[in-house]
Order: sequence, then C-alpha cells, then structure tokens
Amino acid sequence: MNAHDTTVEGAAPRAPAPAPAGAAHEVLAVVFQIRQDRLSVLLWRRARPPFEGRWSLPGGRLGADEGLDDSIRRQLAQKVDVRDLTHLEQLETRGDPCRHPQGRILATAYLGLVPADIDPLVPADTRWHPASDLPPMGFDHAAIVHSGRRRLRAKLSYTNVGFALAPPEFTMSQLSRYYRAALGHDVAATNLRRVLLRRGQIEETGRFVPSGRSGGRPAALFRFRARRLEITDAFAVLRPPGGA
Repeated sequence: MNAHDTTVEGAAPRAPAPAPAGAAHEVLAVVFQIRQDRLSVLLWRRARPPFEGRWSLPGGRLGADEGLDDSIRRQLAQKVDVRDLTHLEQLETRGDPCRHPQGRILATAYLGLVPADIDPLVPADTRWHPASDLPPMGFDHAAIVHSGRRRLRAKLSYTNVGFALAPPEFTMSQLSRYYRAALGHDVAATNLRRVLLRRGQIEETGRFVPSGRSGGRPAALFRFRARRLEITDAFAVLRPPGGA
C-alpha cells in the first residue's frame, strides 16, 4: 500500500446472496486508471480454456473463509500485483445461470481506482486497455466493464471520487483532463474549478507550478479537501457542453 488513503465505499457490508446448490462464487475487479489522457482498465489474458487467449477481468474464486472485500484485495495483490487502490467499492453481482460455461458461478464485481501518478508493475500477461476500445473478452466481463464506466461517470457528478483518479496535488488543467477522460466529453478547467470549489471538494494549496520556457503565469496547485468518498451534491449531473 502506498501513502494514499484507501476507502471502501458503500452502505453497511452486505452478505453475498445465498448461492444455489452446487454454485461457486467468484470476485472480479474493474480497475480504472487515467493513462495518457484515456480511461484505461486493467485486463489479463487467459492462458487456458474457457476463452483461452481472450482478455478478462482480474479476480478468482472466493475462498471458503474469506469475505468479499478481503478476497478481491488478495486476488489483485497476488495475481496482478495491484495494491495502490485509492478507492474500492462493490459494483454488482451477476448470477445468470449461463454466464460461465463451466457451470453456475456467481460473480461479485468491484470498482477500483488507481491515481494517475502511480504506475503499477503488472505481470507480462496483464495490460492496461482503453475502456472505450476493449479487446475480445471472455465471459460477461465486457458488460461488467461498461457497468463500471457508468458507475464512475455517475459518481463524478455527485461525489468527490475524483480524488481517487488524481495525484495528491494537481493543476486544474490536469484535473480537467482526468475528468474528460472519465466522463467521455470535454470539461473546461475554469468551469470545473468553479463547480468543485462551490461544492467544497477542492482547495488551493498555496503552491504553484513554475512557468515553462514560454513564460506565463505559474499554475496554482489544488488538492481534494477529503481523500475519502463524500456525497457533495446528491442530484448533480456533470453534462457535456451544450447539454440540457
């Protein structure tokens, strides 16, 4: 774990729904990071059937003596060496009897976020892919990635979850690029600054980024006031420019 705080968001922990007789239970993670100004998701290539050679979400079977949260953290640390999550929350549970070709397997998926200033060392069979341009995937994992994108976009509107995408300090130009990548539409730095200041999400640090060779005013550095999830405007929606 790095110096960033880590949060597990949600209501009181829920026990998984009872599995049908003979059903197994797996946990999966949709891990997002802004990389080269694109929202990217961490996937690993399967080396054996079913769906050999296709990409899938990291995760695995729930241990007999494990809770869901403990299991997904173990899976991420052991299988793809990702420990630098600044936010982790339960996303959804899928129980379609036909979702897995090997039989009835329930899947509980999590949404995890890694800040842009971290570059996790991942195994050779693991890679970051643009969330908007997924490779051929196995099972129902592509649909789970899309669910994760929808959840992230919604929470950027009414919570301070942007803290989990950004480094501890940032310029508004940087933050607007992170929001643009996650939301999928243009986000003006001046408008974002006004909105997030009004909602009490960010504050100035009093420090500045030195001007470059071209001169100009030094850019102010900001930070999120809290690095734990908070609902700041329950009915807010960050709309595209010109949106209703």
